[in-house]
Amino acid sequence: MIDVRVVFSALVLLLAVGASEALGQRTARSGQATSGGSDPGDDEALSAQAPRAETAGDEPAQTAVSVEIVEQSDGDFQLLRGGEPYYVKGAKGAGPHLDRLARYGGNSVRTSDPEMLDRAHERGLTVQFHLPVTAQRDGMDYSDPEAVREQKEEVLAMVRKYKDHPAVLFWELGNELDHVPDTGDPDAGETTVNWKVYDAVNELAKAIHEEDPNHPVLTVLGTGTPEKLGRLQRRAPALDLIGVNAYADIGQVEAWLEEYGWERPYVFTEWGPSGFWQVPQTDWGRAVEETTTTKAHLYRERYRSSIRGPEQCVGSYVFLWQQHQERTHTWFGMFDAEGRASEAVGVMQHAWTGEWPDNRAPHLNTLIAGGRTAYGDLRLKPGERYPASAFATDRDGDALRYDWEVLPENTNFGYGGQGETKPPPVSDAVPADANQRRIAFTAPSEPGAYRLFAYVYDGNGHYATANVPFLVEEPDPAGR
Repeated sequence: MIDVRVVFSALVLLLAVGASEALGQRTARSGQATSGGSDPGDDEALSAQAPRAETAGDEPAQTAVSVEIVEQSDGDFQLLRGGEPYYVKGAKGAGPHLDRLARYGGNSVRTSDPEMLDRAHERGLTVQFHLPVTAQRDGMDYSDPEAVREQKEEVLAMVRKYKDHPAVLFWELGNELDHVPDTGDPDAGETTVNWKVYDAVNELAKAIHEEDPNHPVLTVLGTGTPEKLGRLQRRAPALDLIGVNAYADIGQVEAWLEEYGWERPYVFTEWGPSGFWQVPQTDWGRAVEETTTTKAHLYRERYRSSIRGPEQCVGSYVFLWQQHQERTHTWFGMFDAEGRASEAVGVMQHAWTGEWPDNRAPHLNTLIAGGRTAYGDLRLKPGERYPASAFATDRDGDALRYDWEVLPENTNFGYGGQGETKPPPVSDAVPADANQRRIAFTAPSEPGAYRLFAYVYDGNGHYATANVPFLVEEPDPAGR
């Protein structure tokens, strides 16, 4: 005779196993990369295996982790997350290499992608979440009450939706909202900033505090016009802290904040190599890019002197934890398009953990083309051949491989690289077998501005690069 209790227990067990498998499949899919691709390492595997607290329904069971800023008796500011001291060791653009950020000692990302909340939390990372606050340069009119109201509703809807997610660290209200680029139209006149933008920021900060008392609110400033800090202080006192984007001038930020009486904390929301607007230019107006080795040195010095030192600074988001096209395809990215890491990645691992990687990226100290460095205003004749040499070393003794290419200068520039693409290389400028540190290249036949790029690979997931800008001059009619 069949025991009904045994049959019933077996059915319950089968249903439980089936539900568990379905839940695991849903969890794995939800953790996969979206924009920016996936880390070539174990990114997807970790997404599939990491435990997530979910209910039997569609919504995850989430509990906010409280974040607060405490001013200590000595004037320092201490960030507390879940009651424990927390210092931001973050990166911008970390989506493609999120696993490596966590493995190398990072603890936070800066993003506007809601799907990054789960991906970050699975790896023990927090998120500075960029809310949809539109800049004047992108068409927002802060004198239009209806537009301001609609934006506020959209922002608060996002806050309500994600305020209990355990990955949320800060709410970010806009990036460089005061920056209004010159249109380049001489008849348009000077474009002025509508400072009502900061009134709107203040109202948003107050409303967010009412909705979510657990997470500080900030907006992000650049360093181009320091006097804007005074306007921000007067118009947006509800902010808990500010974010600052700074590059070659990062060492001046502490004095700038003191000059304008900023007494609240700040976080560096972008920092890295010298910007293309801050470096020497050729005599035909092209910015000279630092080598990856020079950049690595600057990352290390700037972190040590300007980020870890000041008492008001609660951490930073290094720029940029991926490949990125802006002026060149190598200027700001700490990785190349294939996911290989530059020296700067190892520098940040050391800064965050005190330990260097077991295998480190090659040094590329100097690139010489036509007898000149990148600072030598190199002018070439069309169709002529010229020598080039890359001076690279590897502290681990790895065998180095070299690649070369000539690219025309990019002429389509967008804010933050928006709309920019890497130009196609000039065909036949570099021999197909040019894989050594010394080559001969051919100047393009078409006059104009170009760059010769050298890439050095160590075979262990690292690279180095440098480039020399040059100008191909118009042919001399007299043949001289």
